Amino acid sequence: MLKKLYDRADSLSGGQMQRVAIARTMMQEPDLVLADEPVASLDPKTSEGVMKDLRNLNVKDHDTVLVNLHSIDLALEFADRIIGIRDGKLVFDKAAAQSTPDDLKEIYEGGNS
Repeated sequence: MLKKLYDRADSLSGGQMQRVAIARTMMQEPDLVLADEPVASLDPKTSEGVMKDLRNLNVKDHDTVLVNLHSIDLALEFADRIIGIRDGKLVFDKAAAQSTPDDLKEIYEGGNS
């Protein structure tokens, strides 16, 4: 990434731009980070890298990180807690490790499978 230091932002890939945004956030030393679909339109490898960067903000810097994701797999891999919302209503709120496939179906299918 250092070799891109003097490149224009519009020449960076989506994943590189996300990492720049995370770096800018880290420079502000926030207590709370809100990330709305930070991996949208990114390939799986880059998505995982961005999620690891956000996880490091939480683990190393002790920041609260709230991420809105539509990828259940990433949520289960990186989240401590999952809050499911469907049609503007709370569906469930529990530890990621305690989330069941039925909980996750409820978000997208309304339990109608």
